[in-house]
Amino acid sequence: MTKQGSAAGVWFVLGAALLWGTTGTAQAFAPSGFDPMVIGALRLLVGGVALLGLALYRRELGRLRDWNWLPLFLAAVFTASYQLCFFAAVARTGVAVGTIVGIGSAPVIGGFLGRVFRGETLSRRWMIATSLAIAGCSLLSLSGGDIAIDPVGILLAVGAGAAYAAYTLMIKGLLEKHAPNAVMALVVCLGAILISPVLVKCELDWLLQPRSIGVVIHLGLATMALSYWLFARGLQTVQVATAVTLSLAEPMTAATLGIVLLGEQLNAQAFTGISLIFAGLVVLVARRLPVRR
Repeated sequence: MTKQGSAAGVWFVLGAALLWGTTGTAQAFAPSGFDPMVIGALRLLVGGVALLGLALYRRELGRLRDWNWLPLFLAAVFTASYQLCFFAAVARTGVAVGTIVGIGSAPVIGGFLGRVFRGETLSRRWMIATSLAIAGCSLLSLSGGDIAIDPVGILLAVGAGAAYAAYTLMIKGLLEKHAPNAVMALVVCLGAILISPVLVKCELDWLLQPRSIGVVIHLGLATMALSYWLFARGLQTVQVATAVTLSLAEPMTAATLGIVLLGEQLNAQAFTGISLIFAGLVVLVARRLPVRR
């Protein structure tokens, strides 16, 4: 792995996380009565179709028998599981606890999985960056709102973090043999199929409004198709642990957009949390300057 390739990969993953951070703000513009589960399912569907169209246009899918379908199917299962576990956890524990446990546990689990299954080295830089980012995520998530400790909700949130880390691990292996567009297209499309049953008995009248269509298109194309296009390319040269830690830029972006676009108030605790996450990302992204001989 070259230094340039690794640096480019870090920026690709960071760009994906920044796009993921617009998800909550986009949902805030949806009309009243929208169903988060439906939005999550449609997000996968629109993003999967877009990625599949790109892969077909570039003729990158290849022959189906050349694919290892077990990790492909597992990646799709973990993708769908993250959506279901995270939304269920937030419903039981609230946004604060659900977010910190779900997103905060992912880097730790991702580092463990990368170490065990891929022999990745957990550097001191990664440990410092992860500690700063998780601490910042904790302060940011707990800076406001009621705190509800529900044991089942906590387990669901940990399940969401584990699903995201495991998904990243599966994708990392698939990218060693297949093009990023093809991998992400199949994984997201299969994930959309697995989660599609949530659409069967849901009220969908709110989807007919123009704002709803705009929100779904943004979530599908920007926060799914484009972000996963960037994520897959970054993951080619970035370790699993580093990629999952970089994803903590998502809550930082969400909080910043909430302040700038939605007029949310920023207290001292939230400001400290954003600063800690940013510091952790700087530690992870910053490259040592070459030493002159």
